[in-house]
Amino acid sequence: MKIGEARKIYSAQIHEYQNQKLDLAKRKKALEHKMNAIPNGRELYAEEAATLELSYHAISDKYEEYRKYMEEIMEAYNGRLNAESAKQQGEAIEKAGEDMVKVLEVARRIAKGASVPPSDEQKLMEFSMELYLAAKNLAMMNAMKEKEEYDSLWDDEEETGEPADPLEVAEDGEISSSGAPEIVSAEDTIAAAVGTSVGTV
Repeated sequence: MKIGEARKIYSAQIHEYQNQKLDLAKRKKALEHKMNAIPNGRELYAEEAATLELSYHAISDKYEEYRKYMEEIMEAYNGRLNAESAKQQGEAIEKAGEDMVKVLEVARRIAKGASVPPSDEQKLMEFSMELYLAAKNLAMMNAMKEKEEYDSLWDDEEETGEPADPLEVAEDGEISSSGAPEIVSAEDTIAAAVGTSVGTV
């Protein structure tokens, strides 16, 4: 199962169970008031109180099961997110280092009086106008020397396009569904806990 899909499914389950827990807690509190309001209230409402207590514990247990699995999902999600971010940062740093080496080589070639493509000169100017001007000044001193002609240092680069969004990479990762809790509605959990139909709760 994809991590993004698992996050949606189990997030919805957690939300449903959280709402059911809140509802059951309110009903338990209201029943407690009813039980205390009349002299034999504890005996009269004992069965309803027991049913509510069983329901609340069943919902709480299942909620915890879903919450713990959501923690596993989020660990997998964050792991993939961090790995992809680190990979992209490493690639960006590596590319910046390669570009710096190329820019310095362009400056060296210009300083020797060689002819470089205008696109390479432009990259040198964008990187550092001071370095470009220094290289041009040195080129004037070497104007009498025989000029070498170079191809662009950037011609061999492939256009890689935009890097993948780390969030999308994390969402598209796979998570094992072997340890995943079964998806059960809150109503079915309550019915199983009290051994009756939902209508009696």
